[in-house]
Amino acid sequence: MSLTKRNEVLFPALMNEIFRPDWFGGTQNERAAMPAVNIKENEENFELELFVPGRSKDELIIEIDNAVLTVSSETKEDKEESKENFTRREFKFSSFKRAFTLPETVATDKIEAAYIDGVLKFNLPKKEEALPKPKRKIELS
Repeated sequence: MSLTKRNEVLFPALMNEIFRPDWFGGTQNERAAMPAVNIKENEENFELELFVPGRSKDELIIEIDNAVLTVSSETKEDKEESKENFTRREFKFSSFKRAFTLPETVATDKIEAAYIDGVLKFNLPKKEEALPKPKRKIELS
């Protein structure tokens, strides 16, 4: 009975180890597949930072459609090395896509973006009517 119970625990762990995605020497990095994001809000705007190190400015695709801001990228690399008795061919492919539904208070026609040192920064200004109004006194009649 104890041997059967032990095999139930051992077998799934062993199978998970054998069939994990990086078994053949590759690496799997969940953070690389989905870039980290910081979002801050102040009185006048939202600030969105997307961490995409290793990407060039030309590899980033930024689109806005119906108040949905989408950032995506796709890279491909293909190397081939031939010697006397062997040919080695390697290829890499990586991509990501993040979509953000913007609040109705964002002025989508005034969004600005900059890419500096692996960080894609967005300035999402609020519409004029969403900005805080100064306090005013109401006189009684």
